[in-house]
Amino acid sequence: MNRKSSPPKRPASGRQDQASAAPAEAHRHGASLTKDPLAAKATPARRAPTLASLRSEIDRLDRELVLLLNRRAAIVAQIGQVKNDQGLEVWSAAREDEVIKQALAASQGPLPAETLRIIFRELMSGSRALQRTLRVACLGPKYSYSHLASVARFGEAVEHVPVGSIAAVFEEVNRRHVQFGLVPLENSTDGRVADTLDMFIKLPNLKIRAEVRLRVHHCLLGRCEWGQVRRVYSKAQALSQCRNWLGKNVPQAVQREVVSTSAAAELAQSEEFAAAVASRAAATAYRLNVLAENIEDQPHNVTRFAVIAERAEQRTGRDKTTLMLRLANDVGSLSRAIAPFEKFGVNMTWIESFPVPEGGSDRDPAYLFFLDVDGHVEDAPVQKALELVRKKCDRLDILGSYPRSDCIES
Repeated sequence: MNRKSSPPKRPASGRQDQASAAPAEAHRHGASLTKDPLAAKATPARRAPTLASLRSEIDRLDRELVLLLNRRAAIVAQIGQVKNDQGLEVWSAAREDEVIKQALAASQGPLPAETLRIIFRELMSGSRALQRTLRVACLGPKYSYSHLASVARFGEAVEHVPVGSIAAVFEEVNRRHVQFGLVPLENSTDGRVADTLDMFIKLPNLKIRAEVRLRVHHCLLGRCEWGQVRRVYSKAQALSQCRNWLGKNVPQAVQREVVSTSAAAELAQSEEFAAAVASRAAATAYRLNVLAENIEDQPHNVTRFAVIAERAEQRTGRDKTTLMLRLANDVGSLSRAIAPFEKFGVNMTWIESFPVPEGGSDRDPAYLFFLDVDGHVEDAPVQKALELVRKKCDRLDILGSYPRSDCIES
């Protein structure tokens, strides 16, 4: 008996093949087959860093920093050798200002700019000492504002040489006992510092290599109570900058001038019922209490210091130049002498008159003038102006061209 052959089986549709293959494919790739929606949404909780793990990361970064700092120092030592071969000086104010400016520009926080500035100042100071230990004279004792300005400019890795007077700072540089000196030039409240200008007259061969603009905050320091103060010691300029505050708040106290604010702190530490107008740093150094702080009459109280040396600074493109002029005591002599600055577009930013120690008469004294102008003595406009100024003066001394500086906190 003949049987009918059964029809061939139809192949499974592609959709069925995909459906059946999906679980296997998912399993092959490690996907979960669970259908629990809550399980699908769950993610593992991120563990918060522990104190130990954070400190471990700090330690790792510190090790990297030490390696980088020593690599940097090795390159600095090579630069020192190149400078020595070429007869160049170890310290360049312009270059160090440029390094700090670049570091501040590269920073996105959270470290404050002033903290970064101090870190790089000390980094360069220590690296510079690998080439040569510099000696810098300043009006002492330590922790005077002159000493603080010297630290702000050169860092701690130099030999700061405190001396007893501004004249002694000039003499130390002139006799080559030190490479640099630091002297106060002017104050925003009190104006010129006469002792410094007088020494520039006597030793005009010394040049201004840099400036330090230090924001000065005075404190009243002592071991007694505020109301017990009977004598207040300080440098004449410091007392003058606080005259109104002192007259109002310690009217019973006699004001006595001494050579420096640090010398005043020494007296306040040794004498009963004595106080000093000095820096907060001096309070720490001489173990004195801060009876009052920020007692300066003008909140914007800035002292400009000059770094003096035998050699002038190189051009940077953002400089100023300090001049000393002696003029005939004639009508219009000053206006004629400074007219070339306007002619060649040179801005004049500072002028001070100073009586000539010798010359003239009691009724008709002779005067010198100290001026600051924008630009370097090698800039063409400044050169052209000075050629004409020289013809209108009895004497013209270029005391130095140096980079302009920003104001820093004391």
